[in-house]
Amino acid sequence: MKAMIFSAGKGERMRPLTLHTPKPLLVAGGKPLIVWHLERLAAAGIDEVVINTAWLGDQFAPALGDGARWGLRLHFIDEGAVPLETGGGILNALPILGDAPFLVINGDVWTDMEVARLPRTPAGDAHLVLVDNPAQHPRGDFILHDDGHVSDDGDSARLTYAGIGVYRPAILDGWRAVIGDTTGAGATPPQFSLVPLLRHAMAQGRVTGQHHRGRWTDVGTPERLAQLDAQLQSPHG
Repeated sequence: MKAMIFSAGKGERMRPLTLHTPKPLLVAGGKPLIVWHLERLAAAGIDEVVINTAWLGDQFAPALGDGARWGLRLHFIDEGAVPLETGGGILNALPILGDAPFLVINGDVWTDMEVARLPRTPAGDAHLVLVDNPAQHPRGDFILHDDGHVSDDGDSARLTYAGIGVYRPAILDGWRAVIGDTTGAGATPPQFSLVPLLRHAMAQGRVTGQHHRGRWTDVGTPERLAQLDAQLQSPHG
């Protein structure tokens, strides 16, 4: 199985820390956020990882090398000055990701979840990791039903998408019809979010999920990065 780590964002909410360092390379617990991911991916038996870059993207290869230190093969994809967003980023990386299901993880989250607990082959088009709603996102994103399916409709309590999921390339089938004439969709390469495609797949019952009740942090501000660093540096980890 291959994986992709989203690393192209500008990290505007993390400034001034991200004026000179891309967010996934910011350090928590003595190592860059992205290194935590690489270690967990390697431990789960994943051997190839795509890292898409844009803002300060030239820093990733010198910092991470070719991935050999973790037993990985890293592929860096420079998206240029304007990031392609999540959907466009995956579409642009498909020639490397291939035809089999692949794992996607946001480069700016931290979690203790074991990647090996994720299915290698989702039942539908996607399998998402959901977490309890953090203070900064109290309304959540999606509903996880008792049968394991995930939906966007209904009055049930919602959970927050953790930025971790297993996807089939088929999630992008017919993407133009789903996305419509949105800004960036007509660019070369296209720029668009994965969220409308996820909602489209949910409406067809083709998205499953699991609830991770362990530790998870969306490292979206300098304050949350400092809190995470303090937690990881403490004697209890």
